[in-house]
Amino acid sequence: MNKTGKERRQYPRVTATLPFRVIANGYDFATSTENVSCIGAYCHVDKYIPPFTKVAVDISLPPGNKRLKKNAPLKCTGVIVRTEDDTNGGFKIAIFFNDIKDEQKKKISEYLSHFYSNPS
Repeated sequence: MNKTGKERRQYPRVTATLPFRVIANGYDFATSTENVSCIGAYCHVDKYIPPFTKVAVDISLPPGNKRLKKNAPLKCTGVIVRTEDDTNGGFKIAIFFNDIKDEQKKKISEYLSHFYSNPS
């Protein structure tokens, strides 16, 4: 955020816990997001994955709005842009979705839009 407190990102992050799967270097991590946007996610994994590692990602969007009436699994690929030690063990990773279809971005955006209009 900038000094005025307004979000500068084109695709703002939303704190949301979504079922999430990361596949990298022969490992398959079942986890959940801590925050997510149309172009990336932040989550916890048990093993170190170095930055710039390419990953496969599965996101599960739960039903909950008019357009998303059933669970919507999405698959895309991404790259790790940041890896941090987690004080509780394991690692926090930030993933940029570098190969995601516009239709998938739209589904994520539609799901996340209820967070924008109903802040917690």
